Amino acid sequence: MYAYEALPVAEWFRRNRELAGFHNPTRALYQTVRELVENSLDATETYGILPTIYLRINIEDEQKSWVSVYAEDNGIGIPGAEIPNVFGRVFYSSKYRIKQHRGVFGLGLKMVVLYAQSTTNKPVYVRSAALKSDKIYEYQIMIDTNSNSPIILDRKEYPNKYRWHGTAVKVYLEGSWLAAKKRIEDYLKRTAIIAPYAEIAFKGPDMELWLKRRTTKLPPAPKEGLPHPKSVDVDTLKQMVAESRGMTLLEFLMESFDAVGEGTAKVFLEWAGFNPNMKVTAMTPEEMVKLVEKMKQYGGWRRPRSEWLSPVGAELLEIGAKAILGAEAVFAVTRKPESYGGHPFIVEAAVAWGGQIPPSDKPVLLRYANKIPLLYDEGADVARKVVDEFNWQNYKVKFPASLAVIIHVCSTKIPYASAGKEAIAEVPEIEKEMRLALRDAAKKLRLYLSRKEKEMEMFNRYVSLAKYVDEIAHNLAITSRLDKDKLAKHLHKLIETKIGLTVEELVKHTLSLSAAPQEAEETAAQ
Repeated sequence: MYAYEALPVAEWFRRNRELAGFHNPTRALYQTVRELVENSLDATETYGILPTIYLRINIEDEQKSWVSVYAEDNGIGIPGAEIPNVFGRVFYSSKYRIKQHRGVFGLGLKMVVLYAQSTTNKPVYVRSAALKSDKIYEYQIMIDTNSNSPIILDRKEYPNKYRWHGTAVKVYLEGSWLAAKKRIEDYLKRTAIIAPYAEIAFKGPDMELWLKRRTTKLPPAPKEGLPHPKSVDVDTLKQMVAESRGMTLLEFLMESFDAVGEGTAKVFLEWAGFNPNMKVTAMTPEEMVKLVEKMKQYGGWRRPRSEWLSPVGAELLEIGAKAILGAEAVFAVTRKPESYGGHPFIVEAAVAWGGQIPPSDKPVLLRYANKIPLLYDEGADVARKVVDEFNWQNYKVKFPASLAVIIHVCSTKIPYASAGKEAIAEVPEIEKEMRLALRDAAKKLRLYLSRKEKEMEMFNRYVSLAKYVDEIAHNLAITSRLDKDKLAKHLHKLIETKIGLTVEELVKHTLSLSAAPQEAEETAAQ
């Protein structure tokens, strides 16, 4: 006889930690930094707080490959009573809402704790104070994987004299700093591109990085919304019906779904063949399946609202890319909201040209999903396909070229290509918007390159003509007995009139092209 037993959810994730990105000591260290940074950003910018994040990695035991990771932010903090559940219970989160989040399930932070305790058997150390709290709470926590509940090893509280708010976390885990160093550096710099309003200070065993705040402007915070009729499945509908409080089908559609008014609901129910006055709790399983199918098929729904999303915006993308990439010029666009399967999404794209971007046979691609840099599985991402198939010759780009492309997708549901969540799948609607966004940004680059070519052409013409000025002025002065310097000045004015651009304008343009690389050198020096 076989013995059957249920596997607790926390234990299942501990055994299958590679699904959350904890494949090995190298990837686990990178993933830990990523999870802590993204939680800090969500705890700040979403609430109108300019993020300030401190990160530190220390090697604790070189023989065992044990490292510690410390992260501190100035976010809204966590109420004292909630800290054990936030860090010690899988699938306990504030992110189960219809709006854009960096994370979705609140799983990443728990995976950090699970990986840490399974490799070093040490707890996570947490210090936090909520906004306007008069107390600071400190905990040492582990996770009981059998009961999916927190084990509190130590708890302290003390007065918050200086009204500090935020969260500080320290974990001990098995990690390879040397192997993860480059990935962590790339991740932090790419985060600074997408979030130029954040200040990030990092100190590692042999590396320090200070990414300054480049702007005080924050992107709009996403609002919380209702599901779109096309986005639900049968199980979701069952849960919604269970919470419907005896509504009629007409009332249920109007109150439970986004952008469904009375008129739209009546027209849909008549089209689908449902009685608007029937109680939703009286629907049979077959009727629920039919309702879901009809909601997906119906073409009269309004597009999902974009208020649930928080795009970065062209201005912030350009600020971030210029500062970190040291580009000569950056051109960004934010497309209008679209949807796939009832899920709203927005695609943003930027092209960065010249400066300190190294020449390459194809564009350097920087991918983002809900403001999260994606560093792995680039070949599986639809963005790579879009960039490789793009006809750059139509936009005056000849390779090798110093060109970087940034593509950001924000959505209430990112369609990842795999469980690792490092690549975006080939959804036709998203692929189309990527192409259009890249085209719009490339048009701006083409205009810039055309102007640059024209100005260089004028400059070369001026140089070609100006080299004869001294000789002509000298000969004219002999024959006409006029002042040589005055003649030379008039000849220069004649050349400028012919070309249509003054020497001062040409010099000013040349200096402006060199300004961006100088700023990048300052960032690199820091």
